[in-house]
Amino acid sequence: MRLLLDSHILLAIALKQLDAVSPSIARALAQPELDLAASAASLWEIAIKARLGKLDPGMPLGMLAEFFEAVGIGMLPITASHAVAAVEPMPPTRDPFDRMLLAQCLVEGRRLVTVDHALRDHPLAARFEAKTSGAPNPKSPKTRP
Repeated sequence: MRLLLDSHILLAIALKQLDAVSPSIARALAQPELDLAASAASLWEIAIKARLGKLDPGMPLGMLAEFFEAVGIGMLPITASHAVAAVEPMPPTRDPFDRMLLAQCLVEGRRLVTVDHALRDHPLAARFEAKTSGAPNPKSPKTRP
């Protein structure tokens, strides 16, 4: 299965807090046959929130892409096809990062791994039972001191 990990999941991995996601998501991420990817849009979102002091990614921003690749998560760049597809994802969301992730899933034939209530029931979302209480959230106030 080809999966795209959203910012919440990527932060949990960077912070070594996989216990913050559901056991089924943690098991899925550990399966070596899965094709895992992180969007450049998610790294951009994390970088913006980190620079604003709203979260701490647990490492220097310049190391995130290298870290994800080292743990088997490929980087997915934003292409013109993604930009065009981001205009109308379902359901409508105003969040430009979410729109881009949905567009990338559509164009690339991926499923989105997310704990975001607004996205987890989307047809492009991977079906995992998510525990959201402890997951780092790039859209909420600072997640680490």
